[in-house]
Amino acid sequence: MSADNHGNTPAAWSAVVVALIGFVVGGIGLMFSPVNWILFWVGVGLAIGSLVLFVVMDKLGLHG
Repeated sequence: MSADNHGNTPAAWSAVVVALIGFVVGGIGLMFSPVNWILFWVGVGLAIGSLVLFVVMDKLGLHG
């Protein structure tokens, strides 16, 4: 793997954006009183889904 494109690939950017959205959604779920557990777990699912997205995009050749 070359260091020339470290973090500058469509796979990396897509995974980071989806993970960020997941953390924001999960954080918003935690701010409700009482805690909105459904929203929290949707955020967790998005964060985990970002890893799956990265692996799939890597296998498609979009990660350098």
